[in-house]
Amino acid sequence: MADNLSDTLKKLKITAVDRTEDSLEGCLDCLLQALAQNNLETSEKIQGSGILQLFASLLIPQSSCTAKVANVIAEVAKNEFMRTPCVDAGLISPLVQLLHSKDQEVLLQTGRALGNICYDSHSLQAQLINMGVIPTLVKLLGIHCQNSALTEMCLVAFGNLAELESSKEQFASTNIAEEMVKLFKKQIEHDKKEMIFEVLAPLAENDAIKLQLVEAGLVECLLEIVQQKVDSDKEDDIAELKTASDLMVLLLLGDESMQKLFEGGKGNVFQRVLSWIPSYNHQLQLAGALAIANFARNDGNCIHMVDNGIVEKLMDLLDRHVEDGNVTVQHAALSALRNLAIPVVNKAKMLSAGVTEAVLKFLKSEMPPVQFKLLGTLRMLIDAQAEAAEQLGKNVKLVERLVEWCEAKDHAGVMGESNRLLSALIRHSKSKDVIKTIVQSGGIKHLVTMATSEHVIMQNEALVALALIAALELVTAEKDLESAKLVQILHRLLADDRSAPEIKYNSMVLICALLGSESLHKEVQDLSFLDVVSKLRSHENKSVAQQASLTEQRLTVES
Repeated sequence: MADNLSDTLKKLKITAVDRTEDSLEGCLDCLLQALAQNNLETSEKIQGSGILQLFASLLIPQSSCTAKVANVIAEVAKNEFMRTPCVDAGLISPLVQLLHSKDQEVLLQTGRALGNICYDSHSLQAQLINMGVIPTLVKLLGIHCQNSALTEMCLVAFGNLAELESSKEQFASTNIAEEMVKLFKKQIEHDKKEMIFEVLAPLAENDAIKLQLVEAGLVECLLEIVQQKVDSDKEDDIAELKTASDLMVLLLLGDESMQKLFEGGKGNVFQRVLSWIPSYNHQLQLAGALAIANFARNDGNCIHMVDNGIVEKLMDLLDRHVEDGNVTVQHAALSALRNLAIPVVNKAKMLSAGVTEAVLKFLKSEMPPVQFKLLGTLRMLIDAQAEAAEQLGKNVKLVERLVEWCEAKDHAGVMGESNRLLSALIRHSKSKDVIKTIVQSGGIKHLVTMATSEHVIMQNEALVALALIAALELVTAEKDLESAKLVQILHRLLADDRSAPEIKYNSMVLICALLGSESLHKEVQDLSFLDVVSKLRSHENKSVAQQASLTEQRLTVES
């Protein structure tokens, strides 16, 4: 076999130059046979023989041997060490040209060759995209949709190329959505559907393509799959149901596609998704709750959904997952409630529907994603709702849990949200009882630390809450404020040129409020605040400059 192969390679060198088709075909058959028997060894010999350089000239549309040449390239490029030599031999450009061929066998082998050469190489795939293969392949899919091998080749190519961000715009300018939906509707086999799904998921990350897929009728296909598979316990069916419902949620992440499917809350799709929430299937409950969270991305939709009873459905769902519940479902339902609580008009309605009580049942959860959404939901609900803020702020169990989560160093999101909720309870209730509860639970030090956050919004929320504490319950909080080194922190914030104007302003308001405490007043005097404050009188921000004058007067009078 080895001698035979060497002879073939020598002969091929001669016939490649002479272009005698018959003997060329014989040599190529011999190579393909050798590759089928021992691909690795044969590929090494081909590389050593220098024959690859000649292949570029053989990849011509009018030759009857072209498909076999492309097939040989596809076979050798299965080996990683052969890919760079194929590129160096200049094979990519003639192969890309062959994608315009009418011959289905040439197209198939060319697609395989390109796919294998560029396998796992983002830079080569990007080169193919720049050479315009995407519109060409989409066209091929439309023309040859009856040829299952070619269809599969296109799908594999799309799957690889769609992973690259640079491909999305090119895909969006073709009719890929239409072709994929057409193809999807014809599929019966699970594996083929799975292949199409694998292409649709990365494509649907692009908002323009999301809308195209919705307009091409993909959603109706997905809803049909859900209906067919919902009661099945076959593994393939369960997988298909998950993929279809996940893709459905992904389509709702685009603003335009989401709004189109919402149809003012009257849309068939929206109604069908609603029916998933009371389902007994966890995957559908999850997809339903995530879909509602996605629909709840603008005030109009949120108000409509709350007025039409969505809150009760979500609370029922949460209720079914309190004890040993499904964490992903809990997280999704809380996400939906948090988004629904954003419009001002929804807050009171949701509070009177009992959302806080439903959410507080998850206070014992040890899962950070659930804790994070629980905190966010409560924070949204009490925004400018004094009574609710007071009620929650006097709930010792809640406040103690918040203080505990303020120390969750491994989970920055939970830690940040806990701090923000502590501050919000004070800011929105302006209640002495709430402040006392927070002091007794050890929450003061966390609010002081929050004033040093890298996020201006959090610093500000902390300073406003601390100013309320100083104004309403200074005696109760005095010791904690002292041991948390609040005065030193305020000095640092005022002296730091990088502090935002609102931080400087609120720090000075807080300093004035702290003067009512003898021990804190002494700390202020010891740190020579007057120097820092008097410099701020010429600050470019008018409010800061005015507050600096007032603070300077207070400090002078009180010294």
